[in-house]
Amino acid sequence: MTSICWDVDTQHDFIAASGLLSVPRAETLIPNLKALTDWAHAQHIRIVASADDHDPGDHELSDTPDWKTTYPPHCMHGTPGQLKIAATTLRNPMVVAPDPRDAGELSAAIRAHDGDILLPKQGTDVFQWNPNAATVLAALAPTRIIVYGVATDICTRAAVAGISRLRPEAELLIVIDAIRGIDDQASRALLTEWRAAGHLLTHTAEVVL
Repeated sequence: MTSICWDVDTQHDFIAASGLLSVPRAETLIPNLKALTDWAHAQHIRIVASADDHDPGDHELSDTPDWKTTYPPHCMHGTPGQLKIAATTLRNPMVVAPDPRDAGELSAAIRAHDGDILLPKQGTDVFQWNPNAATVLAALAPTRIIVYGVATDICTRAAVAGISRLRPEAELLIVIDAIRGIDDQASRALLTEWRAAGHLLTHTAEVVL
């Protein structure tokens, strides 16, 4: 079985209470996020991490956000808030920018690389806003994908949907004590939806045994 971890947007602006778009109670996830990261590295399991990377004028940024397609400015390029938190520091990351790459060339580079993968994006759905994300997933060809990060009802939802579409044969584990949403009701509904879809809802302690 080939496993990977899929880390969704564990960045300062989302996780820290002082972040520009702090997910409620996301700081409580930090011990579990660290445990998952440390476990993956100890087990030589690759981490694929998405990360918002915004410039002024990006489509989803607004001073009057609707909280559905637009949000307040956050994770601005070059700012401390855009960086990943220390607990989820990647090991020897290959940064795969959103500029379209030749699939064969990129796949070969990914297979030759022995570290983690970082996918910057300018929107909520990494598979939409980084066209290379699908190539990364195909090149790694995982049979088990462990998902965690924020926010449950926005970027994590999009990640789960994309992974399910592109790797339907893979076992998908969602670490429910290492995710947090903005809207509690919507997040709870997603857990029910994911369970019904056959995805495994699990806890950090069960993953890092």
